Amino acid sequence: MAWALPLIGLILLIVLHELGHFAAAKAVGMRVERFSLFFPPTIFRVRRGETEYAIGALPIGGYVKITGMSPEELEGTRPATALAARVPGTGPVQTEAADDPEPTVDPDVLRRAYYAQKPWKRIVVILAGPGVNLLIAFAVFWAVLASGSLDGAYTLESLNPSIATLVPATSVGAIEAHSPADGVLHAGDRIVSIEGRRATIDSTIAAVSAHRCAGALVQGCAAAKPVHIVVRRHGRELALSVRPRYNQKLHRMLIGFDFGVAVKPVGVLAAGGVAAHEMWSTTINMVTNIARAFTSSKVRKQLHSFVGITEIAHEAVLAGAGYALVFGGFVSLILAVFNLFPFLPLDGGHILWSAAEKVRGRRISLAAMYRFSSVGIVLLIFLVINGVSNDISRLGG
Repeated sequence: MAWALPLIGLILLIVLHELGHFAAAKAVGMRVERFSLFFPPTIFRVRRGETEYAIGALPIGGYVKITGMSPEELEGTRPATALAARVPGTGPVQTEAADDPEPTVDPDVLRRAYYAQKPWKRIVVILAGPGVNLLIAFAVFWAVLASGSLDGAYTLESLNPSIATLVPATSVGAIEAHSPADGVLHAGDRIVSIEGRRATIDSTIAAVSAHRCAGALVQGCAAAKPVHIVVRRHGRELALSVRPRYNQKLHRMLIGFDFGVAVKPVGVLAAGGVAAHEMWSTTINMVTNIARAFTSSKVRKQLHSFVGITEIAHEAVLAGAGYALVFGGFVSLILAVFNLFPFLPLDGGHILWSAAEKVRGRRISLAAMYRFSSVGIVLLIFLVINGVSNDISRLGG
């Protein structure tokens, strides 16, 4: 099950991405021919209305096929009714066979084709896919911060150390082996009071440091009197006594534990701002590292393919729900950013050329689009091959 959950999660992110394209295309009136999870060869298909829903055998993504996605796809076709009108008394199929070699197409199909739409409609449809992934990442990051998930906040701070999601807390973190605290305090204990006073980090350190050894201050000497601490453990308050020892290197008394951390308190609205900042900073770091991968072998060795990402996701699931959720949000963010690179057939390529057509005032040839995109696609393929090579080398030991 631990391996199944990451795969299900990745498949779900792909499905939601494609559903974004699908819903937007339907909303603006485009004709959707096929909605496919994974790539051919097709192992299952069913038709509902004008759309075929399919599952492919290659689990490397998914796609939505909209009529006329290529500007040359319907080139040379003519509406069937127009051909019939030219030869009264004959149907469109007869006209095509007898008089005109050009294929006939239902005029409604031509009208609803992708490249028959205005550029803004095309941009909306293409943006909807990565837009869904961005919304998923934002929702996950926001929920983690608003809920106070310690594992999730820790993972967010690990992704981007410049954004502090954690603050020190008066709880017990790691405990040093064979120290006075070992066996007395437990990790996760919340220190309520020390020496009869409300505990803060500063007051706890001061109270422990105030104790002195019975004789000379030498390394490891025990305090003449114990420190009295009240902790909350599993909902109950416990009164404990710990005798500090002198640490000659630090020149003060210690009982041998580190303070824990807590999620930085943020309100519901503030959590949204922090989540957006986290996404922006992580995106900048991601794009910067992708650019550096072309010049740095060290960065290239850190790249992962689908296999590596799945394995990391499996480790995140085992680490806990907070880790797994944040990792899922991070993968969703990666899908959005990667798809927005301005090269066909990625979503960013379609957006770029639709915007260019709007600015230019006329359509740009498919040959020009692919000449520009070919360089970027080759570079991206180079990175993908590096990621696969890294995962193969790692799995092979």
